[in-house]
Amino acid sequence: MDLGDLAIFQAVLQEGGITAAARRLNRVQSNITTRIRQLEDDLGVPLFQREGRRLQPTPAARILQDYAGQLLGLAQEARDAVISNAPQGQLRLGAMENTAAVRLPPLLADFHQRYPAVQLELRTGATARLIAEVLAGSLDCALVCGPVEDARLESQPFCRETLLLIGARGRPPLLDDRPHTLLAFDSGCAYRQRLELWLRHSGCAVDRIVELDSYHAMISCAASGMGLALVPQALLACMPAGDSVTCHALPDDIAIADTVLIRRRQQRHAAVDAFAALLAACATIVGESAA
Repeated sequence: MDLGDLAIFQAVLQEGGITAAARRLNRVQSNITTRIRQLEDDLGVPLFQREGRRLQPTPAARILQDYAGQLLGLAQEARDAVISNAPQGQLRLGAMENTAAVRLPPLLADFHQRYPAVQLELRTGATARLIAEVLAGSLDCALVCGPVEDARLESQPFCRETLLLIGARGRPPLLDDRPHTLLAFDSGCAYRQRLELWLRHSGCAVDRIVELDSYHAMISCAASGMGLALVPQALLACMPAGDSVTCHALPDDIAIADTVLIRRRQQRHAAVDAFAALLAACATIVGESAA
């Protein structure tokens, strides 16, 4: 069914005839008659009974009347949503696990209170996968480890993390000549990539990498003596097992990691704009500015 035909059908019903509907819609009567017949042909049922110069709605027309109002209302709502600058609809946000756990909860609560018309969806993952999903369009924006060098994306500084190398208490994780086991996320994790690069440059041997899917598991395994892990200091301070590990400071080029918000360049989205503005206002509060 054509929305234009439904609008004409609704006008004929409301005005009580072709002539009045044509006057209201500023159309010729023959056009109104043709469009009503097209709608009847499309549906396969008569919508009006012609009694002289008057049209009487059929039972089918009374049924269609309700649906026509709903469809035309939804169409107008869709038009308003597309052209509106007010944040609404769905916001698909990605974030690293530590960012989601430590930095985002109060910000998301604030965002939800400010913009209740936005349906927020949060997905966590490694930096490489989040970048790929933003580029593919399955995420509207994401908080990842920066810098992100891709001309298709624009970045906004959010906060700065300090990364620590941890191991079991009583066994300082200062690397020596023996091979070590690393506890890490998958290879798409930017923090893991930093650690592996530093280890190679330091000449340290790694005999195996155990991939885990949460910091809870990673810190607990490190505390039990299973291996070494690289974790954000702010997250470690929130974890119960954080008191059961020994920390080893790293060089600044490895330890200092900026978190940035990425989005498709020149792609405007009112909800993303609102979220980015909230992050900008809170960036110096939740952590050191990454500017």
